[in-house]
Amino acid sequence: MGLNLVWGLLLVVVFFNGCFSKNASVPSRPDIVNIGAILTFDSIIGKVAKIALEAAVENVNSDPAILNGTKLKITIHDSNFSGFASIMEALQFMESESVALIGPQTSVLAHMISHVVNELQVPLLSFTATDPTLSSLQYPFFVRTTHSDLFQMAAIADIVEYYEWRQVVAIYIDDDHGRNGITSLADQLAAKRCKISQKAPIKPEATRADISDVLLQVALLESRVLVVHTYANWGLDILDVAQHLGMMESGYVWITTNWLSTVIDISSPLPLKAINAMQGIITLKSYIQDSEVKRKFTSEWKNLTNLGLSTYSLYAYDTIWILARALDEFFNQGRNVSFSKDLQLNNQSLGGFLNLDSLSIFNGGKMLLENILRVKMNGTTGSTEFTSDKNLVFPAFEVINVIGTGVRRVGYWSNSSHLSKSPPETVNTKLSNSSTSSELLYSVIWPGQTIKKPRGWVFPQNGKQLKIGVPHRVSFEEFVEQVRGTDLYRGYCIDVFTSAINLLPYAVPYKFHSYGDGQTNPSITDLVSYIKAGRFDAAVGDIAIITNRTRMADFTQPFIESGLVVVAPVRRLNSGTWAFLRPFTAKLWCVTGIFFLAVGVVVWILEHRKNDEFRGPPKQQIITTLWFSFSTLFFSHKQNMMSTLGRIVLILWLFVVLIISSSYTASLTSILTVQKLSSPIEGISSLILSKDPIGYQKNSFVRNYLVEELGISEARLVPLGLPEDYEKALKDGPNNGGVAAVVDERPYIELFLSTRCQFSIVGQEFTKNGWGFAFPRDSNLAVDISTAILKLSENGELQRIHDKWLIRGACSSQGAKFAVDRLELKSFKGLFFICGLACFLALFIYLVLIIYQYIKHKPDLPESSGRSLRSGRLQTFISFVDEKEESVKARSKKRIKDASSRRSNGDDSSANDYRSTQRESPSEWSQNVDRS
Repeated sequence: MGLNLVWGLLLVVVFFNGCFSKNASVPSRPDIVNIGAILTFDSIIGKVAKIALEAAVENVNSDPAILNGTKLKITIHDSNFSGFASIMEALQFMESESVALIGPQTSVLAHMISHVVNELQVPLLSFTATDPTLSSLQYPFFVRTTHSDLFQMAAIADIVEYYEWRQVVAIYIDDDHGRNGITSLADQLAAKRCKISQKAPIKPEATRADISDVLLQVALLESRVLVVHTYANWGLDILDVAQHLGMMESGYVWITTNWLSTVIDISSPLPLKAINAMQGIITLKSYIQDSEVKRKFTSEWKNLTNLGLSTYSLYAYDTIWILARALDEFFNQGRNVSFSKDLQLNNQSLGGFLNLDSLSIFNGGKMLLENILRVKMNGTTGSTEFTSDKNLVFPAFEVINVIGTGVRRVGYWSNSSHLSKSPPETVNTKLSNSSTSSELLYSVIWPGQTIKKPRGWVFPQNGKQLKIGVPHRVSFEEFVEQVRGTDLYRGYCIDVFTSAINLLPYAVPYKFHSYGDGQTNPSITDLVSYIKAGRFDAAVGDIAIITNRTRMADFTQPFIESGLVVVAPVRRLNSGTWAFLRPFTAKLWCVTGIFFLAVGVVVWILEHRKNDEFRGPPKQQIITTLWFSFSTLFFSHKQNMMSTLGRIVLILWLFVVLIISSSYTASLTSILTVQKLSSPIEGISSLILSKDPIGYQKNSFVRNYLVEELGISEARLVPLGLPEDYEKALKDGPNNGGVAAVVDERPYIELFLSTRCQFSIVGQEFTKNGWGFAFPRDSNLAVDISTAILKLSENGELQRIHDKWLIRGACSSQGAKFAVDRLELKSFKGLFFICGLACFLALFIYLVLIIYQYIKHKPDLPESSGRSLRSGRLQTFISFVDEKEESVKARSKKRIKDASSRRSNGDDSSANDYRSTQRESPSEWSQNVDRS
């Protein structure tokens, strides 16, 4: 490779050695402009590219609309790496000045030559060097006139994601082109939460034996999705060896970059051997929209060669036109072609025959480069324009499936719409993003002539057994238990795992390995960490899926629900002497009593002036009001409502009484008939507030959760090992060296309670999680096991396993109910609010009416001092309110009638007497009221 780089440098020297004039001035529109090209004639791309370049130069020179008579002269050198003699022969071509260089054909040479053109300020245009790193700022004079491999890799990543594969194996040529392309693929896959599980580099110019050695290692891997990124000349050898090794059979997925579509386009028809080696492969091909320019060149191409027309031919053709348009603009700006000495090269003693001191800098190189990047045209490849990062706009590819002797397009990819069935120019981006995955590509015929999507991985056929860690429990062995004296395991978790394994469509060799000392329950978190460390391939057992464990491993679908609960001693509640008070809380009793009194008072106020049943001596009125209030509880009140407002208030109050009495009856019935349990601990909240000791299962995650998440003091926590330890600690209680409650996962507690009726779960489950099996990150086996667990759940097998190992005992059928809730005030706030609002509005309306009547029928007060006048008015108003409404109206009518009679008689004295009667004292008016 080092010798190849030296030869590449010599090629550049050939173009510029002794060819540049020494500060010579030339006309702004020279007759001839020289350009150089470096190709590999022996390659299939080099063959068609040479033809396309020469055709483009001829067409440019024959087009009077461009360059205004200036002709392009291209000198093409063959860089076939054939040896030093071929480099020396190329010196004969370098007898004229060159303003630009086209090529080279490989990214390796492009890297090296870019340093040279940077120094000499000569634009380097390449339609084949697709290495993404060539776009960096390190190579300002490099211009790629095709699409970067970055976009190819993005398309492949979308395909991998679309088919729901998680890992791929990358097979590539181990040079700049291969390594940098695969690095871009890794970045694109990572963005899709996928990855390259294994890289399989092949050395340049590898023999068939070298390729076979690499592919044999690939065949032993788990992933069956293979991405091949190489050169067109060597790619067919890789496929041929793969077919010979049986790697083109069903189950494999082969995805290639556009080198394969190039081979198919140029070399068609291919030999039968090559066709058989590429069946079912997915490859990419640059998408070029049909246009008149393309059709014209396609017709011209058929007259030039028998080789097929590839996209590289079109990009080569357009490269000449891009350069021609940039030169035309260069000359239109008044620029000329001139060169100057490179002082740095003159000061270097690079010696010998290279004559580097004769190399000169192209003075207009920077301006020509700017003009190239500003070119906008419609070429054979469609709209041609450069972005700010020097990439061509609108990168797009066809997704090709090789079938039989031809190919079938199954979809498209573009940088804007991504995968789709429709051409990029017709795809609405928003509609594309909202499409379902089944609509993105047409069906593919995969290797092995199958249309069923390959799973993308298999269990490695290298004879290795999975090393599965199993916790060696000393308690709750119904979940996991090692059969004493053997290396066999049994239990609920073991049965679920083996049943799921049996549903897989492939064999999985595995062996259980005990984890723990057999004296205490092992730490499950430590067991999971062994997977991350590579000591176990999986872990099976009672493994809760919690946050810190998910950072270490991937988990399957949960096979049992879990969560933390509180278990505490309980006692049966007896009905008792005062059981009838228990349905309501004290606050609700008080508020209900207050409303009974308040409604009675409101009804008395509304009815007092109209209803004789609410009148009489004060003692009688108080008794009547109380009797009315509490008799409404049984709807046995005898008083009739005379006022409209009183009827409205009574109707609303009777509705409230109906709801309250019905709720009371239902709650009291429950208290007297349902067996009830009571505990001083009501749940995790009351447990946190108390200072009592709390038990937990030793070596479980419960301790950390209680301390770190709930803030419970570590001094309150008591580790317990066996169910018998749970029972003893709960019976002893916090005052006798025991605990007030035990916090543990629900499956353990349910098993513990199945035979211990004196304890019960109190409060609600305060965390939610589940148990699953742990596997390494991004494990494909974890996905298949999850699917198998879902099948077990659907066909009832999971429930059968549950009943076999975890069936409830005698306590399960008692039907006891824990802590029947008492009815609280908040349950009836709405009713009391509506009733209170109705009473308030009724009183407000009543007061407005009373004031209106008082103003209309009030007596005249005698003239007196201000203080006595105010007290007289208040006394008069109170007496007016207390007076029966019929008496007020009758007296008012009588006064009006008397006044009318006196006016008709015209008796002034009588009129004066009448006025005096109108001014009778408040005491006399009150006496009249009493007599009435």
